[in-house]
Formats: sequence, structure tokens, C-alpha cells
Amino acid sequence: MNTIEAGVLAVGYLDEGPADGWPVVLSHGFPYDVHAYDRVAPILTGQGARVIRWYQRGFGPTRFRWPGTMRSGQQAALGSDLMSLLGALGLEAPIVAGYDWGGLASCVVAALWPERIAGLVSLASYDIIDIERQRHAFPPALEHTVWYQHLFQSERGRDGLARYRRDLCRLLWQEWSPQWEFDEATYEQTAGSFDNPDFVDVVTHAYRHAFGLAAGDPAHQDLEMRLAARPLITVPAVTLDGVHDPLKPDGTADQAGMFTSRHEHRAIEAGHNLPQEAPEAFADAVLTVREWLRS
Repeated sequence: MNTIEAGVLAVGYLDEGPADGWPVVLSHGFPYDVHAYDRVAPILTGQGARVIRWYQRGFGPTRFRWPGTMRSGQQAALGSDLMSLLGALGLEAPIVAGYDWGGLASCVVAALWPERIAGLVSLASYDIIDIERQRHAFPPALEHTVWYQHLFQSERGRDGLARYRRDLCRLLWQEWSPQWEFDEATYEQTAGSFDNPDFVDVVTHAYRHAFGLAAGDPAHQDLEMRLAARPLITVPAVTLDGVHDPLKPDGTADQAGMFTSRHEHRAIEAGHNLPQEAPEAFADAVLTVREWLRS
């Protein structure tokens, strides 16, 4: 485990593969951590990649450097964290890849700073949050699926996450990956990351801000305004859907118009935690972008 100061964070991360390998940064989501890529990373390092797996704000060993920094979970903050990490590590033209919060952070970087990366792999395609749309209702079946987001809007929900974080997050794993049979050891390997002292603050703010019900960090206001304009993604990208992902029941292939460079969309036999359920498919998406860049 390594630690590096990057922006407002001291980021915990794993650095695997040859130091001079082609760089790829794998970003995890909520409620997961770097272990989601335990079977993806060796495939990529075996093909010459330098693989960075990092703990997002509020997870595992990553810590805020200053007590006065807002414990924001908004999308501009997540994207800025990833950008700061790329700079701190001195990575030139990496492929960024992720899902859930990690896909969001990767898409934010691809949309706002395309000159800093070479390509993108993203579960759920254009995963940047349309906050204005989030202020309005979705069909009841989908609202039912995102019950946790509604729960986190209240102080009762915040208390529930603080008290029962392991039980709540295990339930989300089960609901979001209905055909994946994980054992308790696999879950506990990740669940320790939820004991981070900022986990509850960051998670609850993330979903309150996404609903348009909580103010963001003023430091990110300009970036949020740019994201609200729905900027196109101009780097080569492979996008993915898990066929059994209840959070995206209709898939996201219809978002192809948000990508203006070479783009391919794939539907994979998996649920929401695609890198851990189908590591070969996720790694292949990264390797495809790599091949495009070499051709």
C-alpha cells in the first residue's frame, strides 16, 4: 500500500506492474473498494500495464489532509480527486476506467480534461449525473431500486448508515448483483474500507447533492456548472452495461451520442459490480482501448 498527497487528499493506492508500463487507473464505486479489481489488475499487468488502484475519498486509508475541507461527495469533487492523483503520480495519457462512483469520476475527467487522458472505460456509459433531471421522479420500479438514495436524504438514514454500514452495504451487494454468489470473506475484505472516519459524511453528501438537495463545495461550483451543460466525451471509449444490473434496467446503449471519438458499447452477463463479477470482460474493455490507441 502506498500513500501520496494529491489535492485535498492523502490517497491510499496500489501500484502494480512495470513502472514504465502503459498506465491505467482503476476507480471503484460505492460501496466497494480497490479489491473489486483483484482479478482485473493481473490481466492488465500481464499485458504490460502499470495499474493504479486507488481508494476514493471516504474509503479505506485515504484521508483528507485538512480538517476544514468539506466532506463532499459531489461529482466534481470525485473527478477533481482523480485529476489530482494523475498529476501527483505524474501519469501521462493514462486510460481511466471505473464503475459507479469510479465510472462517474472517470467520465468527469474525460469530459472536462480530455487532454490529460488517452481513453476511457465506463460502466453505464455517460455516467455524469444530470442533477436537474434528478430533481424529478423516475418510474416507481426504479425509485424502489434506489431506496438507499432516498434513505440517505434524512438524518435517520445517515444514522442508519453510521450504525449498520456493514449490513446496509452487504444488502446493496446482494441486490445489485443478483446472480453473483460472493462469500463472507470476499465481502469483509472490502467492508473494512467503510470504517473510514469520513465515509458517512461523504456518502450522504454524495446522494443529497445528486438529488439537488444539498449545496456543494464552493470550490467546485465552476466545475459543476460545466458538468450541468452535459459536455461530450471526446476520447476513445468502451462503455459497458451489466445485463443484470437493476440500477440500469434498460441499459445505457442509447447514450452513444455523448461520445464523439471511437466508441463501442458492450452488454456483459453481470450485475452492477462488473469488474468483480466479470473481470475478464472488464479487462478486455481496457485492452481494447489500448489497442485502438496503438493502431
